[in-house]
Amino acid sequence: MKKMFKGIKRLLFVTVSAVLFAALAASGYYAYLGYEMYSSALEEKSISEMAADIKSRCRFAEYKELPTFYVNAVIASEDKNFFEHKGIDVFAICRAVLHDIKVKAPEQGGSTITQQLAKNEYFTQEKRLERKFAEMFMAFKMEDELSKEEIFELYINSIYFGSGYYGLDSAAQGYFGKDIPELSEYECAMLAGLPNAPSAYSPDAPPELARERTEKVLENMVRADYITKEQADRLTENVSEPF
Repeated sequence: MKKMFKGIKRLLFVTVSAVLFAALAASGYYAYLGYEMYSSALEEKSISEMAADIKSRCRFAEYKELPTFYVNAVIASEDKNFFEHKGIDVFAICRAVLHDIKVKAPEQGGSTITQQLAKNEYFTQEKRLERKFAEMFMAFKMEDELSKEEIFELYINSIYFGSGYYGLDSAAQGYFGKDIPELSEYECAMLAGLPNAPSAYSPDAPPELARERTEKVLENMVRADYITKEQADRLTENVSEPF
């Protein structure tokens, strides 16, 4: 009996070791492909060229003119450890993987703001493992060459806000007829939630979805200790329309 148990234990050990080795080998292979993809993309367009390209597209909003409420809303909803991590957030990735396993669907990606900027400006939206590695390498490069404030402003000046509006200034003018510093706190929260699904959450879409998403952003801000629940409730109560 003891010999049989020893044999089973040895078989399990060999099997687990083989699976782990295969996983590491596969990861190494896709990391190599990702590095090649990253290198090719960087040769075509440097980080400084990418930044200059974004700044030339529309009226560029600098970080210093952004309402603090808007910055906090984006951080709380998109990348709560943005000012601490170095390009990727390992804890966010693990949390997203566990969530996706639980719901049996790829609902969360765990990508940081830096990774999203890298994906949007250098790579396709295609879900390939080598592209994910390339995105990570590019995020590290961006963090090495740019400040957090620069990364944030490049991100919000380039993302899509729905209804044909690219960049925060375009969205603020298009939806509210306002300059960015004039936005109310509720409007900041609404705009912070749009990039998650701009076509669905746009104020031009059914208003219920816009309201639900804005309230979700406010909930995220409460959890991140940027505002209190009372403040969040007051903001939603004082708005007769979802935008």
